[in-house]
Amino acid sequence: MDPFGFTRSRICRSYALIAPLSHVEAPLPNWINSSGVILISPRMGAEFCQFAALMGPESAAAVPAPGIERFIFVEQGRCTLDVAGSREDLAQGGFAFIPADCEHLLASTAGCRLTVFEKRYVPLAGVSAPLPVSGREQTVSAEPFMGDPDAMLKTLLPDASEFDLAVNLFEFVPGAALPMVEVHVMEHGLLMVQGKGIYRLGDDWHPVQRGDVIWMAPFCPQWFTAVGKEPARYLYYKDVGRDPLGSSA
Repeated sequence: MDPFGFTRSRICRSYALIAPLSHVEAPLPNWINSSGVILISPRMGAEFCQFAALMGPESAAAVPAPGIERFIFVEQGRCTLDVAGSREDLAQGGFAFIPADCEHLLASTAGCRLTVFEKRYVPLAGVSAPLPVSGREQTVSAEPFMGDPDAMLKTLLPDASEFDLAVNLFEFVPGAALPMVEVHVMEHGLLMVQGKGIYRLGDDWHPVQRGDVIWMAPFCPQWFTAVGKEPARYLYYKDVGRDPLGSSA
């Protein structure tokens, strides 16, 4: 605890930075033996939700509300996912996408910590809804971002029109940076998984490190560079592939 009330956390109209020391844990509705930290939600202006789910021993997750799709990433521990007639055992680095209105059971025997992204699915005319996806980030191939081998990108979900979201994992060697200040229509939710860096958000520059969460609204200027002695890695969500004026099935 800082005796003078200092915090790196900051909430603005177009972005938010929430450091781990600002986290407030509370029960997650209808989850069994679990609690969580709601980090990004529509109450701050976002169109999705990002939260940390802290699942204890013999725990189980609640099913999302109708129309809501879910992506989970295992930060620590292990959990099982029963979906579409199969069971997946997910350990650290494991991930899964569960489509909206897809029956599933997410449970943990010994406990785990998850990052969860949830959003309302936006259908696309003439395109079927996506199917469940699961995997381990350790087995996903990384590609140089815009040809830079010091900035490697892992794409965790298929680049297909069925999906209205993408979740990627970025890794930067110390000193590497995004090649431009990005300004775009896509919204982001981000978790610093490893290392440290400097993030430009709007007209502000913030030191960031493992455990920090960032929300970036559409058209928020954004840029990152890695600092320190180890690679910086972050997991991030974005909405993709839909008409910004609205889409219907």
